[in-house]
Amino acid sequence: MIDLSEEEVKWNIDTTAAYLKRSAPMKLWLEMEIGITGGEEDGVNNEDVDNNSLYTQPEDIWAIYETLSAISPFFSIAAGFGNVHGVYKPGNVKLHPELLSKHQKFVAEKLGSKEEKPVFFVFHGGSGSTVDEFQQAISYGVVKVNLDTDLQWAYLTGVRDYVTKNIDYL
Repeated sequence: MIDLSEEEVKWNIDTTAAYLKRSAPMKLWLEMEIGITGGEEDGVNNEDVDNNSLYTQPEDIWAIYETLSAISPFFSIAAGFGNVHGVYKPGNVKLHPELLSKHQKFVAEKLGSKEEKPVFFVFHGGSGSTVDEFQQAISYGVVKVNLDTDLQWAYLTGVRDYVTKNIDYL
C-alpha cells in the first residue's frame, strides 16, 4: 500500500507508477490511495478540506487506471468517497459510495468496455460504517475493506472482559 494521498495528484500517480514498475515482474499487488481520508485517527480535521480531495474525481480515477494498467493489472485504488479513519457516531460521516459506481462507469466508457467494474476499489476508513454502506460499496467494485479501529476496539473489549472476569486468577 502506498499512501501519497496528500501529495499532488500527478506526482502521486507518477510515483505509484514507478513502484508498480518495480513490483510488476514479481506480480505483486499495489494499493494506492487518492484523495484525503484523514480523520481523528490521523489527527486530521477535514472540515475545511476541498471536496475534490474528500471525494475523488472520476478524471483522477481514469488517470490512475490509464497509467497503472499500462504497467500491470495488479493494482487497486483507495478512492475518497467521504470516508475517514477512526470511529464516528452514525450520521457524522457523509459517505457517498455511489461515487464509486460513477467512477466505474466513467472508466468503462473511456475504455469502450462492456465490463461494468474495471476498477478494483479499496474502502479505507470502514470502521463505524453500516452494513448497507459496506454492501453498497462492494456492489460498486470494492474488493478490500479496512476497519482497523473496529478491530482494535473488539480486541480491547475481549481483553478487558477477560481480565475483569478472571481478576482473582490473574
